[in-house]
Amino acid sequence: MDSDTFEKQMRSLEYFHSLRVLPGAWTVIRVDGRSFSRFTESRFEKPFDIQFHNLMVQTAKALLEELQGIYAYTESDEISILLPQNWDLFDRSWEKIVSVSASIASATFTNVAQTIVQFDSRVWLGTNKSQVVDYFNWRQADATRCALNGWCYWTLRKAGETVGKATSTLEGKSVGFKNELLFQHGINFNDLPAWQRRGTGLYWEIYEKEGYNPIENKAVVTKRRRIKIDDELPMKEAYGEFISRFLDVE
Repeated sequence: MDSDTFEKQMRSLEYFHSLRVLPGAWTVIRVDGRSFSRFTESRFEKPFDIQFHNLMVQTAKALLEELQGIYAYTESDEISILLPQNWDLFDRSWEKIVSVSASIASATFTNVAQTIVQFDSRVWLGTNKSQVVDYFNWRQADATRCALNGWCYWTLRKAGETVGKATSTLEGKSVGFKNELLFQHGINFNDLPAWQRRGTGLYWEIYEKEGYNPIENKAVVTKRRRIKIDDELPMKEAYGEFISRFLDVE
């Protein structure tokens, strides 16, 4: 068998190599920490730790920059990156999107935290703006649910309950029950930091920077772009309107 034929035969077995994200689709990349429950238990304060939060924000920032996204959202150990509708990096290769995004997240977190971690990655596709709004409302609702559950679970654990007892106490219980449980321990869920209950958003903003023009011997103002980290996101309908801002500029 000649080398060209052999090369073609081997390439043909890369079954998904030619798979591309649909043209015109709204694309969201979501990365999740692998086995992060075990990883964080002995290293960070529960249920939330500002150091871990900052690590996730820095990882989200790297993904937003490297993947040329327009919005990033992080809660718990996951990050979602919204890509422009006409995004064409990697020729929209599904394999590249998944592998590169997971490697960026893993390398960034590992480098900053100085401990090896791994992220997996998946791709979500939306056919219209309404679906994109629904996606981010879904992830924020998950953030709120997980935050309430986490605060209840770790409040019981710190009060001396075993893993099994704390889990069974919360199983099948309503939101009202869980809020009342926290209140009995001196915690008002609605007074907790917004980033714990709603997640954090990252997006590009335009700002003015003052400089100096030596040729004309005068001060000048130029417009630059930077990433804003928003720990005070709105919620529900207001959050949907907030997300729509990023879609309407496309």
